[in-house]
Amino acid sequence: MSPEPEPEPPPARARAAKEEEEPPPPSPSWEGGGGAARWGGCIMLVKRVGLTAGGCNAQQGIGRPSVYHAVVVIFLEFFAWGLLTTPMLTGFLSFLSAPLIGALSDAWGRKSFLLLTVFFTCVPIPLMRISPWWYFAMISVSGIFSVTFSVIFAYVADVTQEHERTTAYGLVSATFAASLVTSPAIGAYLSASYGDSLVVLVATLVAVVDICFILIAVPESLPEKIRPASWGSSISWEQADPFASLKKVRKDPTVLPICITVLLSYLPEAGQYSSFFLYLRQIIGFGSASIAAFIAVVGILSIIAQTVFLSILMRSIGNKNTVLLGLGFQIFQLAWYGFGSQPWMMWAAGAVAAMSSITFPAISALVSRNAEADQQGVVQGIITGVRGLCNGLGPALYGFIFFLFHVELNELLPDSTSEKKTKQNLSDKRAIIPGPPFLVGACIVLLAFLVALFIPENSKASSTKKHSNSISSSQSNNLDQSNEEDIEPLLQDSSV
Repeated sequence: MSPEPEPEPPPARARAAKEEEEPPPPSPSWEGGGGAARWGGCIMLVKRVGLTAGGCNAQQGIGRPSVYHAVVVIFLEFFAWGLLTTPMLTGFLSFLSAPLIGALSDAWGRKSFLLLTVFFTCVPIPLMRISPWWYFAMISVSGIFSVTFSVIFAYVADVTQEHERTTAYGLVSATFAASLVTSPAIGAYLSASYGDSLVVLVATLVAVVDICFILIAVPESLPEKIRPASWGSSISWEQADPFASLKKVRKDPTVLPICITVLLSYLPEAGQYSSFFLYLRQIIGFGSASIAAFIAVVGILSIIAQTVFLSILMRSIGNKNTVLLGLGFQIFQLAWYGFGSQPWMMWAAGAVAAMSSITFPAISALVSRNAEADQQGVVQGIITGVRGLCNGLGPALYGFIFFLFHVELNELLPDSTSEKKTKQNLSDKRAIIPGPPFLVGACIVLLAFLVALFIPENSKASSTKKHSNSISSSQSNNLDQSNEEDIEPLLQDSSV
């Protein structure tokens, strides 16, 4: 018989057992917030490359990252499109891409994704005169990247404290309104005086300036300790799946009612944007000069509401009550649009509409306050994605309701006789309810108001506590939970 092998020395056996029991050391790139990586079943989507995130982004930029960098980026992007008096196309693609781009910006930094979204959003502009076929091809692709707001709001969250965030979001939204107030008038003047080619050229130059500003002047805002040590860090399929965040939303008691509120409140607003000015011209009898003045006045009032009144309301009545107040203004505004039959009624309702513009920055501040530092991109991406979905569904909803009630809107330019004819038809056929879609929109926003009543105002502390408890319980009951569905709420998820 062959001699039995000698047993392994105790120190070596203990060392081997220790090596088997100990998991691999966590990567330093996921130490911040709730970023404990899952080591089992991780599908490598992107290989590591030799370019570090800090080497290309952190050292570039002018000054420290601030809200003013975000304001300039937003203004230039929407000013370029406003010159063309053409809305940016968003819809179902942005609904899917916004959470993914936001989550990737949480991992790899904001600057690169600001550059990506602005570039692909503005690249169709010069193609309007170069090639219509390429223009329509690129405009469909750019819808995937028309989510700059999600990255911008995450950028603002990185550089502000919680008590400053609502004011900063209001400033960004007011800048967006200012770009839409000034650029259409300038674009219309240039088009009438020098032709459309000059308008496209100026819009292209503004877009190029925006891209160069991001490359040269915008510094990275995401803290170095939250970003990975190198570009191309391992990302699991669960993190890259655009539906993964949506699955977690339905489990989260904070983000779910916020998303439903955004969906129900922005759906009528998106439909209103697509048809309201034609409605003013064909049904109410506004002329071109009156419509331009209406846009300017409502835009200026919106800027005042989002910069002055929003801060006052947040300090006096709180974040959640500010959202409810904004929804109340929106209900009143839509109902007034629906029953209004005189021009002065539209002007008065426009002033109320300006006050309702406080809703979106207040909602963005509310969801930001309930998210960790490494989750700002994904939660803002979900909100932006819902708004993008509404941009696709809202015009279809309003068009269908106009069709049901036999309200025809066309592009004919009104003159004095057409205005009289319009008013005569209005008094004969639709004296009681001139604008049925706006009344339907008011009812939808009323549902949003009821849902918003159930939004918890401060759940970050409880979410953190539940998150730590879930980590400890999952470590102790790993075998028992291996066969169960493991979908954590979004703001408590350890893989985001």
